[in-house]
Amino acid sequence: MKLDPFYLIVDSAEWIERLVPLGVKLVQLRIKDRSKPVLREEIRRSKAACAAAACQLIINDYWKLAIDEGCDFIHLGQEDLMAADLNAIRRTGLKLGLSTHDPSELETALAAAPDYVALGPVWPTILKEMKWAPQGVERLADWRRRVGPMPLVAIGGITAERAPLVLENGADSAAVVTDITRNPDPEARTRQWLAATAPWRSVGETPRLA
Repeated sequence: MKLDPFYLIVDSAEWIERLVPLGVKLVQLRIKDRSKPVLREEIRRSKAACAAAACQLIINDYWKLAIDEGCDFIHLGQEDLMAADLNAIRRTGLKLGLSTHDPSELETALAAAPDYVALGPVWPTILKEMKWAPQGVERLADWRRRVGPMPLVAIGGITAERAPLVLENGADSAAVVTDITRNPDPEARTRQWLAATAPWRSVGETPRLA
């Protein structure tokens, strides 16, 4: 399995409909504290937009809704992993990505046999309070050795300018939130990300994670 090197994370279907048509091939829908009907509609809109653009959609946290709506990929944090029914997830064929922040969490994640793991924060992040210190690109090389051929995602404080650094140091994909969503021109910044990660994107390769 291969991840696109540019991993966009947004909190609404509106963002997906706005940015995915620019050429984004991997996007996570991460929404917090919304009602189930709203979440279901957001997932449906996101699925439609991603299908039209041949973009892989990953749903954060809501694995039951992801199953109900016929999604094919979810991402869970460590707390969400503890509460999730991994057997139900696997029975439906859902692929699984997991967050890690330290060696203990990586051990827990690997025991769940995910399809990829994420390491963060690489640099300080303004997205949310983190109890973990920035990992630095050096930790990526260590994680790369630990996970073997499994795809590795870097997240936390990554900008278009920093993306090549994480990709050169063991990450398969660089995840981004605020560098795009809080940019004065998100479309232009998305194009800069696509250009910055282009050397790691195989020409003509399908973005779907089969």
